[in-house]
Amino acid sequence: MSIKILPKKVQLTELFYDLVFVYAISQATGLIHHIPEGSTFWIQFIVFSVVMIVFINTWMVETVFTNRFGRNSISNIMFFMVDMAILLFMSNNFVGRLQNWFQPFAIATALLSATLVLQYVAVYRKATKQVDKDISKLFIYILSLRTGMLLIGAFLPFTLGISVALIGIIASWVLPGIFTPRMRNKPINFPHLLERVNALVIISFGEAIVDIAHYFDLKALNIYSIFIFVVICALFMSYITQFDHFIDENKINETGNRLIYLHYPILFGISLITVSLNFIEETDMSKVFSSGVLYVGIILFYVGLFLADYYNKSTLKKENYVRACFCISTILGLIISLFAPTFTVIVLVTLLVTVINSFVLSMSMVWQTRK
Repeated sequence: MSIKILPKKVQLTELFYDLVFVYAISQATGLIHHIPEGSTFWIQFIVFSVVMIVFINTWMVETVFTNRFGRNSISNIMFFMVDMAILLFMSNNFVGRLQNWFQPFAIATALLSATLVLQYVAVYRKATKQVDKDISKLFIYILSLRTGMLLIGAFLPFTLGISVALIGIIASWVLPGIFTPRMRNKPINFPHLLERVNALVIISFGEAIVDIAHYFDLKALNIYSIFIFVVICALFMSYITQFDHFIDENKINETGNRLIYLHYPILFGISLITVSLNFIEETDMSKVFSSGVLYVGIILFYVGLFLADYYNKSTLKKENYVRACFCISTILGLIISLFAPTFTVIVLVTLLVTVINSFVLSMSMVWQTRK
């Protein structure tokens, strides 16, 4: 039997909370933009990936809690503020190699998890329905595991401690997906969750624009500045075409886990695209490497968009020619950029790839709605 979910308004405090998370993600991107001495890009990329999982997973858990149980109460707002302060501390201390900031980062992440545990404990104690108690207990266990592993890892020798902390982080990332069937008894409010993740991605695009703003300095401004800006705009248009037009926002009986997990490649992709658009102009950075990072980001971004097909309206779908266009254009763009790795070629080819894909996706939607 289907359960009708009433509309749930996104509160201004939630949007305020989102701003700090996007700042945290943008600061994390600095881990792969500024490589400390003695490290390599790939080591930093692994560190960046774990930090991103911590930030996004924390945001998602808090968002799902607010979706299911949040009432915009004073206590919830206070938890928001405490979490924001912790995040600001974490975001501004990625200094030097991992050994320099691992312990304070692990302790701060444990504190973030602990605040979430307290919120779920409060729900568990007040809940009158068994389903609410079951969901609360599940997240109390998951988040307590992460809290404990991070605290233990923070005070162990670095090599052992980072392994223990990593187990806690990965467990809290994977376990909600494993327990998806149990969460179906307490569906999320899909329109609310969709609006929240959309807001997070839109603000992330805003951060991407801020990061490429130096192309618009008076001394640097040229036609390629416009092209790079259009690349970001084309990617943004592809996102909103999928999530504002193709998707059925009135889904019911959903756990939201699929929507959450498919946004990991989207947010990772935006971060990689942002940093690579800075790499391609740096004279000491390999253009082959830079274009590779750029297209890994674009591919991750598009993978997230296509995974979202699960939520599409019954009257809209991505036709086979749309899929073929995305695959062929992106692969060709990658090949050309790798074999002709100059700033001019990379920008022009990426412009064509992103604009063509965005146009084809948009026109496919328009043609289907006219039928």
